[in-house]
Amino acid sequence: MEKNAWAVTGELAAFFDEAAAHLPADQRRVLQVLKIGEEFGEAAQAVIGATGTNPRKGLSHSWRDVEAEVCDVLVTAMVALHRLGVADPAAVFTAHLAKTAARTLAAREA
Repeated sequence: MEKNAWAVTGELAAFFDEAAAHLPADQRRVLQVLKIGEEFGEAAQAVIGATGTNPRKGLSHSWRDVEAEVCDVLVTAMVALHRLGVADPAAVFTAHLAKTAARTLAAREA
């Protein structure tokens, strides 16, 4: 049976924690959250490249590049939930998604 995304990101989180064991736990958590920002920056750069809005670089990326960068943002955020010490990141995310969706979709009904 294949591992689900939360199991895989849990393994990644454990690997990154082992690799950064020389840093205090609080610092590792902060750096992981900052990593989300770095990945978002790469996604933004890919959008700029896919639209050719930087005249110096032109069309430097494709929309497939954008997709890949957005996936990196998602993976990094999932790893962050693990590294923040969330006991059940999948459940926390699912509950948050349900709450966010209910609030947002309720606005559509108004």
